[in-house]
Amino acid sequence: MSNNSKNKISQAFEGGKAFIPFVTAGDPDLETTGKLLIAMQEAGADLIEIGIPFSDPVAEGPVIQDADMRALAAGTTVDKIFDMVGSLADKLVVPLVFMTYINPVYVYGMEKFAQKTKECGVAGLIVPDVPYEEKREICDVFEQYGLTVISMIAPTSADRVRMIAEEAEGFVYCVSSMGVTGVRTEISTGISGLIEQVRSVKDIPCAIGFGISTPEQAEQMAAISDGAIVGSAIVRIVAEHGRDSVPYVREYVASMKQAVMRSVRPQEP
Repeated sequence: MSNNSKNKISQAFEGGKAFIPFVTAGDPDLETTGKLLIAMQEAGADLIEIGIPFSDPVAEGPVIQDADMRALAAGTTVDKIFDMVGSLADKLVVPLVFMTYINPVYVYGMEKFAQKTKECGVAGLIVPDVPYEEKREICDVFEQYGLTVISMIAPTSADRVRMIAEEAEGFVYCVSSMGVTGVRTEISTGISGLIEQVRSVKDIPCAIGFGISTPEQAEQMAAISDGAIVGSAIVRIVAEHGRDSVPYVREYVASMKQAVMRSVRPQEP
């Protein structure tokens, strides 16, 4: 494991609480995605997840599924995503993480995928359909290229939480609730127990994702963790405004970052 990618990802949490937005690459087109990445960074994003569109995204709800379909229909490919991200390498200083499924990685060639990911300046990957028990076969390749594979822990992880936490790197992606991604009106606060379990095993940042869409939810989740991850709410703005979505996403990310920072409690004197 290269310390560079770990350190770059951990930098996202050095400011106290991290706000981590997600965007689907290629929706509505890659030029707009590039503008969104820069706008989200300017609006205060601490780390950005870039979704690689896939035809069968099993962890995603309808909002991101539809975005994947639009991106693929627009001709988005893995190579074009690498080129777009790489072209912004001198402008993007926040850590970037690809969210992808294992199938596109296998089809592309795992070693080649890892090499290209590294070359375009991305620090790590989240691969939601690779279970802990099979993680080693991808980690061994990605780690050779100094990339961090982010672990996900869900309410269903139960007695596997300790095992997953022990090997986690960068940060732990804590899934707030059962089911797929998507905006929710209520988020169970049972997630706090999960985070306590992780922290009892390893000193590693924990960020909560799945279902967060409002500043109130972001503040609530950041109060019990190290940050909030938001995808569907942003993807929905892009779906609504298309190529004109950049200022709307910028404004949304700024408001969510402010909400996350409000969760930082002043230290006792």
